[in-house]
Amino acid sequence: MHLVPTHASWMNVLEVWFGIIERQAVRRGVFKSVKDLNTKIRACIDGWNDRSHPFVWTAEEILKKANRPTTSSPRY
Repeated sequence: MHLVPTHASWMNVLEVWFGIIERQAVRRGVFKSVKDLNTKIRACIDGWNDRSHPFVWTAEEILKKANRPTTSSPRY
Protein backbone atom coordinates (compact mmCIF):
# COMPACT_ATOMS: atom_id res chain seq x y z
CA MET A 1 0.00 0.00 0.00
CA HIS A 2 1.25 3.47 -0.86
CA LEU A 3 -0.15 6.24 1.32
CA VAL A 4 -0.32 9.73 -0.16
CA PRO A 5 -0.98 12.66 2.18
CA THR A 6 -4.58 13.87 2.24
CA HIS A 7 -5.28 16.97 0.15
CA ALA A 8 -1.86 16.70 -1.46
CA SER A 9 0.06 14.85 -4.10
CA TRP A 10 3.62 13.90 -4.88
CA MET A 11 3.92 17.25 -6.68
CA ASN A 12 3.61 18.99 -3.30
CA VAL A 13 6.67 17.05 -2.15
CA LEU A 14 8.55 18.32 -5.19
CA GLU A 15 7.52 21.87 -4.35
CA VAL A 16 8.92 21.39 -0.84
CA TRP A 17 12.11 19.88 -2.28
CA PHE A 18 12.69 22.84 -4.62
CA GLY A 19 11.95 25.20 -1.74
CA ILE A 20 14.66 23.52 0.32
CA ILE A 21 17.16 23.81 -2.53
CA GLU A 22 16.20 27.46 -3.03
CA ARG A 23 16.65 28.30 0.67
CA GLN A 24 19.86 26.34 1.17
CA ALA A 25 21.68 26.85 -2.13
CA VAL A 26 20.28 29.72 -4.16
CA ARG A 27 18.88 32.44 -1.91
CA ARG A 28 21.28 35.30 -1.29
CA GLY A 29 23.89 33.55 -3.39
CA VAL A 30 26.20 35.32 -5.78
CA PHE A 31 26.90 33.31 -8.89
CA LYS A 32 29.33 34.44 -11.56
CA SER A 33 28.09 31.90 -14.10
CA VAL A 34 25.48 29.23 -14.71
CA LYS A 35 28.19 26.64 -14.05
CA ASP A 36 28.79 28.23 -10.63
CA LEU A 37 25.05 28.02 -9.85
CA ASN A 38 24.91 24.39 -10.99
CA THR A 39 27.90 23.54 -8.79
CA LYS A 40 26.21 25.09 -5.74
CA ILE A 41 22.93 23.25 -6.39
CA ARG A 42 24.76 19.95 -6.96
CA ALA A 43 26.65 20.42 -3.67
CA CYS A 44 23.33 20.98 -1.88
CA ILE A 45 21.83 17.83 -3.41
CA ASP A 46 24.93 15.77 -2.61
CA GLY A 47 24.85 16.99 1.00
CA TRP A 48 21.15 16.12 1.23
CA ASN A 49 21.83 12.63 -0.12
CA ASP A 50 24.69 12.14 2.35
CA ARG A 51 22.34 12.96 5.25
CA SER A 52 19.61 10.89 3.59
CA HIS A 53 16.39 11.66 5.44
CA PRO A 54 13.32 11.08 3.28
CA PHE A 55 9.99 12.79 3.60
CA VAL A 56 7.82 10.41 5.67
CA TRP A 57 4.15 10.49 6.53
CA THR A 58 2.30 8.01 8.69
CA ALA A 59 -1.40 7.28 8.60
CA GLU A 60 -1.73 8.40 12.22
CA GLU A 61 -0.23 11.82 11.48
CA ILE A 62 -2.43 12.30 8.43
CA LEU A 63 -5.62 11.27 10.20
CA LYS A 64 -4.80 13.45 13.21
CA LYS A 65 -4.42 16.49 10.93
CA ALA A 66 -7.49 15.61 8.86
CA ASN A 67 -9.70 15.28 11.95
CA ARG A 68 -8.49 18.32 13.88
CA PRO A 69 -11.12 20.94 14.75
CA THR A 70 -11.38 24.01 12.57
CA THR A 71 -10.18 27.31 13.97
CA SER A 72 -12.69 29.53 12.20
CA SER A 73 -16.35 29.90 13.00
CA PRO A 74 -18.78 28.65 10.32
CA ARG A 75 -21.15 31.51 11.23
CA TYR A 76 -19.12 34.04 9.22
